[in-house]
Amino acid sequence: MNVCEYRQIALGPGPGSGSSATSQAQPPASGKQQQQQQRRRRKWESFAGKNRFFCDGRLISGRQSGAFYLTLGLIVGTSGLFFGFDCPYLTENLTVAIPIIAGLLFVFVLSTLLHTSFTDPGILPRSTPDEAANLEKQIDNSGGSGYRPPPRTKEVLINGQTVKLKYCFSCKMFRPPRTSHCSLCDNCVERFDHHCPWVGNCVGKRNYRFFYMFLLSLSFLTAFIFACVITHLALRSQTVGLLNTLQETPASALELVVCFFSVWSILGLSGFHTYLVASNLTTNEDIKGSWSSKHSDESTNPYSYNSIFTNCCAVLCGPMPPSLIDRRGFLDPDTIQQSGGQHNITQEAKMEANLVGRDL
Repeated sequence: MNVCEYRQIALGPGPGSGSSATSQAQPPASGKQQQQQQRRRRKWESFAGKNRFFCDGRLISGRQSGAFYLTLGLIVGTSGLFFGFDCPYLTENLTVAIPIIAGLLFVFVLSTLLHTSFTDPGILPRSTPDEAANLEKQIDNSGGSGYRPPPRTKEVLINGQTVKLKYCFSCKMFRPPRTSHCSLCDNCVERFDHHCPWVGNCVGKRNYRFFYMFLLSLSFLTAFIFACVITHLALRSQTVGLLNTLQETPASALELVVCFFSVWSILGLSGFHTYLVASNLTTNEDIKGSWSSKHSDESTNPYSYNSIFTNCCAVLCGPMPPSLIDRRGFLDPDTIQQSGGQHNITQEAKMEANLVGRDL
C-alpha cells in the first residue's frame, strides 16, 4: 500500500525539487506574452460607471445606445433620400444653392450629434477609499456615542441664496451645486441637465453646448428638407397631378411624412432649451422647480446673471472645462497586484503541490 504524505509547500522560490519542477512546468514566456504581461492597464478599463469606451478611452458614451442608432439612422436616411431624389430636380429647376445649404446643415448636425454622444458630459470622479473614510470620520465626529448615520444634505450660500448639497452614497461625496447622480450611467454629472436616450449619453456641463447646437441645427435641417420636398411635389404636380407625382416619387412622400411628424417635436424641444439657456437653468432644475416661486417668494435662481445675453454667453460661449476623470491614465501597479496577486500565488501553489504529489 502506498503511503500518502502531505507537506507544506513554500510559496517563494527555494532549493529542492519544488523549484526545479516549477521551472520545468512553466516554460519561458515569449516576447509577445511578456509584453502582454507587462502592459499597464488604463483607468477606463476599470471605470466604476456604466459607460462604454472607444478608441482606448478617448471616446465615452452611455451603455444604452439603441435610440442613438435610431436617431442617426433617421437623420442619415432622410437626408440621403433628399440628396438622391429631390436635390437633382430642385437644382435643375431652381438653384444649386439648395444642395449646398442642405449639405452644410447635414454635416453640422452630424458633427454636433457625435460630439454630444461621445464627449464626457462632466462626470465627477468617485471618492477614493481613503477620502471616503476621512469624510465619514468628519461626519460622525459629533462626540456622541452610538451609530449616527451621515446627514444627507449640507447648506452653502451662493449669491445670497441657500443651496442644499446632497450626499451621494454611490460616489461617497457631497455633490457640488447643480450636480446630480444619473441612475442609468451610475455617475455624478456636473451641471446635470438630463439623460438623453436619443443621443445615448448624459447631457451635462461639458456637452450641453453641443446638444443645444444639435437641436438648433436639426430644427433648421428638418424644416429646410420639409419645405424643399413640398416645393418639389408642388412643381411636379403642376404637370402630371398630385397623385401621379406621389406615385413617381415615393421617396419624397416618405420624407414628407417623416419631417411632418418630427419637425414639431424638434422645434418645441429647441424652443424649450432656448428658454433654459436664456434663463441659465437646466432641465433637471426646471422639472423639479428648484427656483420656482411656488417653493418660496424669495427663491430666485442664484446662477442667473439677470441678462439674457450674459446667460447665453455663459452657457454656450465659455471655455470648455477639462474632463475630471483621467480615463486614459494608467492604474497604479500596486492596486493591480493587490487584486490579482493572491490569485497568481494560489495557482502557483496548486501547480507545485500537484507535481510534488506525483513524485511521492
